[in-house]
Amino acid sequence: MELIDALIAHGARDLTVVNNNAGNGDTGLAALLAARRVRKIICSFPRQSDSWVFDGLYRAGAIELELVPQGNLAERIRAAGAGIGAFFSPTGVGTQLAEGKEVRTIDGRDYVLEYPIRADVALISALRADRWGNLVYRRTARNFGPIMAAAAATAIAQVDQIVPLGDIDPETVVTPGIFIDHVVAVGERRWLDEGVFVGGVDIAGSPLAQEESR
Repeated sequence: MELIDALIAHGARDLTVVNNNAGNGDTGLAALLAARRVRKIICSFPRQSDSWVFDGLYRAGAIELELVPQGNLAERIRAAGAGIGAFFSPTGVGTQLAEGKEVRTIDGRDYVLEYPIRADVALISALRADRWGNLVYRRTARNFGPIMAAAAATAIAQVDQIVPLGDIDPETVVTPGIFIDHVVAVGERRWLDEGVFVGGVDIAGSPLAQEESR
C-alpha cells in the first residue's frame, strides 16, 4: 500500500494495472483509481462488496476492464516470467472471454490461446528481505508476488523489515533477490489478524469510521 501511495505522489498516470481484484475500500489500489491515474485494469474479481471506487468509474465509462479468469491470470503472468510465448487453456472456451482468440482442438478438447502478461513495474508486498532482495512472504502474499516479480522489467518490494545477510533461512526464501530491483522497508503493518483490512473497511467489507481505521 505504501508503494501505491508513493506512486500517487509521483504523479504517474494513464496506467494499465494488473491485479487480482479492482481494489478494496478507499486506499491502496482504490486510491489510485480514485485519483484517475488508471486507464485500464486487468483482473479476475472487479466487483466486491467494498469495490465502490472501481464500480463508480466503470459505470461512468471512465476505466477499461479486461476480465481474466484467475487461473489464466496467474498462468499468463507466470508465462511472462518463464519466457513462454503463449499457451493453450481450456478455461473460457465457448464464452465471451474467448471471443477473438484462437481456439484449437487438442486430443479432442478445445483450448483457447492465451498470451503472457508482462509488466514494466511490479509493486509487491513481502514480510522481510535482506539487502540482496531475497524475500520471505506472509501467508497469501505469496500467491501472486513471486510470479509478478519474475514477470516485470523492474520489481519493487515493500517489506516490514530488512534484515542482515544470513538472517534469512535459504529454505524460506520464495523470491530470490535476482528478481528484485528495489526493497523498501515500511515497518510493521496492520494485518487481517486484527479483524481489519488495511483499506478502510472492516472484515465484512463495510467502511470503517475514520477514527477506527487509523
